Amino acid sequence: MTLPPGFTGGTLDRADHLRNDPDALSGLRAHSGARILLLEGLDPVTGDDGGLGWRALVASDSDKDLLFLGLEAGAPRFALVEPEGPRSGSMAVLQLLHRLPAEQVALYGGARSLVDWHYRHGFCARCGVATAVFRGGWGRRCEACKAEHFPRVDPVVIMLAEHEGRVLLGRQPQFPPRMYSALAGFLEPGESLEEAVSRELHEEAGVRTLSVRYVLSQPWPFPSSLMIGCIAPVENDAIHLDTNELQDAIWLGRDEVRAVLSGEPGARIMTPPPLAIAHSLLQAWSRD
Repeated sequence: MTLPPGFTGGTLDRADHLRNDPDALSGLRAHSGARILLLEGLDPVTGDDGGLGWRALVASDSDKDLLFLGLEAGAPRFALVEPEGPRSGSMAVLQLLHRLPAEQVALYGGARSLVDWHYRHGFCARCGVATAVFRGGWGRRCEACKAEHFPRVDPVVIMLAEHEGRVLLGRQPQFPPRMYSALAGFLEPGESLEEAVSRELHEEAGVRTLSVRYVLSQPWPFPSSLMIGCIAPVENDAIHLDTNELQDAIWLGRDEVRAVLSGEPGARIMTPPPLAIAHSLLQAWSRD
């Protein structure tokens, strides 16, 4: 069975019906079980039990932007946008997330993306005036021109090109030594998923797709992408590398992929860890 990628498996009740109800939100903030997610910048802070850290609300929180994340076993969960807080987060957080249960990783991922969106969208894109939080933190409104702005995700296709029992993996210069991954790229305006997969594979590796099969997806909160995993058989295995995007690209057979995924000594390469959708894609393909 293919393991689901990280940042999926959330169990939080997002309670959308409460977001437009000021009285309900006020009651949630006053709830004895209400808690605020502890963050250091955008990174999670662990509690005494090793899981996500939380704290009770205090009086001064009423002067800040509180984001209603949802209900956990009926108890309200919030995140806080600190007015002068640090706004950067480290990718080293991935090492910590490997030790957390899937539902906590999913909760953190959603909170991180939402908090980061508020940090980056404090002013109206239409008129430039400062905006204010509304809908419990799931939107910002401009009081000058009345424009409303909502959190968005950026769709990204991530795919394995397949040819005669092998898949194509690429390496970017910033990757750790020996690491290769599935090729990926953002969707462009006016494209379908299938067209984006075909374009990216041709642009980066020079291969032409015969078809495209959707496999699975993953939210990726760095800062807020939706990774859409696909497998695409291609016409031939001739690689024409775009060296502006990739340092190298190689074809691997199923036995090689299985050796890499199982961590066998002497495996040809390394792949991204199980938290990443590329790992899940390789798992799915190796078991076909």
